[in-house]
Amino acid sequence: MREPVSVTLEPVTDRNRRAILALELLPGQHGFVASNADSLEEAGEDDDAIPRAVVADGEVVGFLMYDAPADDDEASIYRFMIDRREQGKGLGRAGIAAALREIEGLTHVRKVSICYEPANTAVRRLYASFGFVEQGLDEDGEMIAELDLRR
Repeated sequence: MREPVSVTLEPVTDRNRRAILALELLPGQHGFVASNADSLEEAGEDDDAIPRAVVADGEVVGFLMYDAPADDDEASIYRFMIDRREQGKGLGRAGIAAALREIEGLTHVRKVSICYEPANTAVRRLYASFGFVEQGLDEDGEMIAELDLRR
């Protein structure tokens, strides 16, 4: 699987919001992640939320949201999706790599956590390939995995 030529994370703007809202999941994936509309609404209410459009070769192909409070050494990626028409092209891997690069640039962050539905085996394998280590289930039954950036 070839990594796309150019995958970047871009801030959510009026220009790309419509494209983010038009992204779709495969039918069996709807229970794995909140809708992008709900996530953008949440981002508008949470000063710590950092929403990003996942852009490949100039086109919005996904959505990611994380937080990295200045008073904490941990960042948390808590929303991530790639459009159903763009899955299987290495964009998920490239999107997570771009997110980790952005987070590593925040000098106060030492650890990144991510949570996901345990039944989502595709993301489970993806995150493990980056070195995320499963820590157990949270109170909502989602798996928490952590990556130590100092390693």
